[in-house]
Amino acid sequence: MGGFIAPLVVYLVKKDESPFITQHAKESLNFQITLILAMMASAILIFIFIGFILMFVVGIGSLVLVIMATIKASEGKPYRYPVNIRFIS
Repeated sequence: MGGFIAPLVVYLVKKDESPFITQHAKESLNFQITLILAMMASAILIFIFIGFILMFVVGIGSLVLVIMATIKASEGKPYRYPVNIRFIS
């Protein structure tokens, strides 16, 4: 849940200061919402045992994608998560 709060706070505080920060905060917020939904689906699927594998895949995938986004942001380049539902545009 902490992964959802940090981009929300950054978005709300910095949205009028920098378009670059706003864009990255929105992407991160959308990705965190997508992760919450994926983990909820995985939790439901635990009852048929595929949920354990799905949780592992989602966890590793999110770690890799967040690292890639962090590297791009530190280079000053925009980054769009490849598997992301765009709730906030």
